[in-house]
Amino acid sequence: MQAMRSTSSGNINGDAKDLRFDLKIIASWVEPRSSVIDLGCGRGELLKYLKDVKEVRGTGIEQDEDEVAICIEKGLSVLQGDLNEEVLDYPDHAFDYVILSQTLQQVYRPMELIKELLRIGKHVIVSFPNFSHWSIRMQVLFTGYAPKNKLLPYDWFDTPNIRVITIKDFRKFVKDVGFRVIKEAAINTHHEERYGKIINFLPNLRATYGIFMIGK
Repeated sequence: MQAMRSTSSGNINGDAKDLRFDLKIIASWVEPRSSVIDLGCGRGELLKYLKDVKEVRGTGIEQDEDEVAICIEKGLSVLQGDLNEEVLDYPDHAFDYVILSQTLQQVYRPMELIKELLRIGKHVIVSFPNFSHWSIRMQVLFTGYAPKNKLLPYDWFDTPNIRVITIKDFRKFVKDVGFRVIKEAAINTHHEERYGKIINFLPNLRATYGIFMIGK
């Protein structure tokens, strides 16, 4: 199936105004009353929204114990652990959607993980910082230093980001491993990432984040 690119954020529910903009896009792709697992779910903002507004059957995995405690206080079902290991315990086709938001760039074995996610889920939704954004290119070109900015707020020696991913890279990866892109959106965010816009023209150069829904 040919990829369907999102061209508008108009179908995002107004109740999602407090979510990060990339999470608003992801939420708009999830069908009501579906089953969802959110990997690296943080404080559970997306899971909480999906549970309350879309009535999903949702669970999450988060490594940070404090954030797991916050999720549980919100009434969410969240497991504390390493997502790379915990997903191995789920049976085939356990979920309609598997969500991996802004975490792929920190994964040691992304190919193995994504294959595992497509085993347990019908659809996998992935978002990540676009390392090909023009500001990153310019910073490397003119300063000669590893980029550090709002998008990449870490020094090279303490960054959790071990993968350099661009929108074009991920699209090619999906094709090379024999999966398919179902939906994709390239976005820019502002105002503490609460607001943003869809980037249709030169997304690999102009977008700060890429969001993909993939399937087999």
